[in-house]
Amino acid sequence: MTTDAFLADCRARLAFDLLSNTWNPVVLWALRVGPRRPVELREQIGGISSKVLTETLRRLQSKGLVDRQEHPGAPSRVEYRLTTLGRTLLAPIDAVGAWGFEHGDEVMAAQEAECTTTESPSE
Repeated sequence: MTTDAFLADCRARLAFDLLSNTWNPVVLWALRVGPRRPVELREQIGGISSKVLTETLRRLQSKGLVDRQEHPGAPSRVEYRLTTLGRTLLAPIDAVGAWGFEHGDEVMAAQEAECTTTESPSE
């Protein structure tokens, strides 16, 4: 058995895969304040289509990170909430967000410099 933490079948890579999807951490973070209906999530998040939100919620539910609760009545109402497992990802998401806040300008400057270098005509 190997101890390399980043091989295809390792648990660390599973965690990185969860956070690498653009919408997974965003939806998890939006649910940190409590249960939300899909329409509330779309309003809170912005820039996410209904289809992508539905796919993301289903993916997070299948991973045990989000729970779907149906409320009977007319019309029926569906809410999503973080599970206990889902709440454990809030600290890592917060840490990555804090890193982005602190170093985002540097990353964007490097990207712009690379674009400028790549786009300038060769002599």
